Amino acid sequence: MQDSFANERGAGAGIYGSAVIDLRILATSDLHANLLAWDYHTSRPCPQRGLARTATLIHKARFERPQNLLFDNGDFLHGTVLGDFIAESTPTLRSGRPLHAHPMIAAMNALDYDAVALGNHEFGHGLGFLRRSLAATRFPVVCSNLYFKPTRGAPLAAPYLLLHRDLRDRHGKLHRLKIGVLGFIPPQTTVWEKRYLKSRASVDDITASARHLVPELRARGADLIIALSHSGIGTPGDEPGAENASSALAQIDGIDVIIAGHTHLTFPSASQPNLAGKPAVMPGFFGSHLGVIDLALRATPKGWRLASFGAEVRAISQRDPVTGAVAALVADDAAIAELARPAHQALLARSDDTVGHSPIPLHSHFALLTQSPPLALVAAAQADHLRRVLVDTPLADLPLLSAVAPFKAGGRGGPENYTDIATGPLLARHISDLYIHPNSLSCLRLSGQDLADWLERSVSLYRQILPGSCDSALIDEDFPSFNFDTIHGLSYQIDLAAPPRFNTFGRVIAPAARRIQNLRHQGRPVDPDQMFALATNSYRAAGGAGFAGTGGAQVVYDGPDNNREVLAAYLRRGAQPAQAPVDWQFLPMPGSSVTIDLNANAANHLAEVPHLRLEPLAQLPTGFRRFRLYL
Repeated sequence: MQDSFANERGAGAGIYGSAVIDLRILATSDLHANLLAWDYHTSRPCPQRGLARTATLIHKARFERPQNLLFDNGDFLHGTVLGDFIAESTPTLRSGRPLHAHPMIAAMNALDYDAVALGNHEFGHGLGFLRRSLAATRFPVVCSNLYFKPTRGAPLAAPYLLLHRDLRDRHGKLHRLKIGVLGFIPPQTTVWEKRYLKSRASVDDITASARHLVPELRARGADLIIALSHSGIGTPGDEPGAENASSALAQIDGIDVIIAGHTHLTFPSASQPNLAGKPAVMPGFFGSHLGVIDLALRATPKGWRLASFGAEVRAISQRDPVTGAVAALVADDAAIAELARPAHQALLARSDDTVGHSPIPLHSHFALLTQSPPLALVAAAQADHLRRVLVDTPLADLPLLSAVAPFKAGGRGGPENYTDIATGPLLARHISDLYIHPNSLSCLRLSGQDLADWLERSVSLYRQILPGSCDSALIDEDFPSFNFDTIHGLSYQIDLAAPPRFNTFGRVIAPAARRIQNLRHQGRPVDPDQMFALATNSYRAAGGAGFAGTGGAQVVYDGPDNNREVLAAYLRRGAQPAQAPVDWQFLPMPGSSVTIDLNANAANHLAEVPHLRLEPLAQLPTGFRRFRLYL
């Protein structure tokens, strides 16, 4: 327990020092429309996800502490197969007059959420669908740093909330408290969702917005202020425009509680139990955890003050430290499972439709180490579609390349977070597995220098490796695999002895560093001034993750073509995956080795990558298996 003194409002005469209110704050975040414990890519149960499981923890936590508030921190509607299916295929939600609520909204209504914040993924299927979905909510929605431009639409959410709650102190006396709620999304949201937000809205800096709104909430009588920060922990420093600003937010006087999210991690930890001495939680993703904060509020002449607190995250599953197997800790809440069932069954009914055929296994086990057949397939589909679009245009004369990244390559998603499709029929659910986001296809006109810088950004995924070192960790665990682009149509080598030029956020940290060596197109060195057409996705083309040459006039095609539909159409025309040529590799470093943690099943596919000197090592308590790579 720790002390905090942030509140300056009056609490009423004659009760100072004796009145203490116990209040429990419960939080979910990054649910991404995961209602059930089910993996729609593999069509198998998955005990690590599902609001129906989290609901069981919510009921238990409420029983333990009857005075409680339940919040969600955003990214609840979209980001996984079920959310996309509902947005794209449910006529009752596309008509403007829904016959029933979005099943995630229905579930959150049933759980009696007190308030929710918007996350960046809420905008992934457009403002119309979002407005219609939110129209069915029975709870308030907040977003404090999103501003719609005049004549461009009514606000989707309130800039702040002031919840009035009657709470009893430990002597049984009733007090009315005013609880202020703020909600924040990353400023980069307007870049990531440029299709829907450009010219319509702006997103301000998180901490600047908080400094503006906290005094207003206090002036309106807020006794406690909770920040729903759809933003990672980040650093305590107040960096303008930071994507992950929860630590900086906690430094602001007047904010009492932080609910963080966005980066799919859990908080608190043994090494960091709070933020700036304030209670904070980050409750994982897909419903994997419930955030629980217990507050003791004491009445003082200056108002209700936070006398003590405790914070934890409670998991819905646990992993066996020896075998790595995952077991459920709780069962589904029957009422939530029933609300999810119609959409779940409708999705399953179409998920096994045959789209194509693969003569080889399609997996992403080695996608961070060498050219990957699933990525080569997506790259080929993108290029094939753009050739058709660009025919008879000046761009048709440019060399056409294709950039792709592995969305599922372990990391924060755990050892199950890999594509692993067996030889044979390719089904509709496999298309969503091969391309998990609802991006659209774009094309950029870039120079050879832009391409070299693009790849430098990608290969900053790797740690610097000292020649002669043994078993150094290869991957920077803070660098998401979806920012590791490979460019199909180019060949190159990666010098791991050189430092990374960029950090995980895309900022230059070593301007002179150059890891990309021998960059070639059709066997010839790439001229820095030569121009190319590059197929990529709408997120990247708009500037997502800060790659060279993105945004602005360099975007020469930004069509309506969904990347998944492009891939499905390519396969329906008879295209088949093939073993990818080894177009990129690490520069040899004799006497050196590195380690990488992969799904244990990767050991069964080593024969497919004979050019990689990979050696399986121990099974880890995390569920990963460690491999040694000789450089």
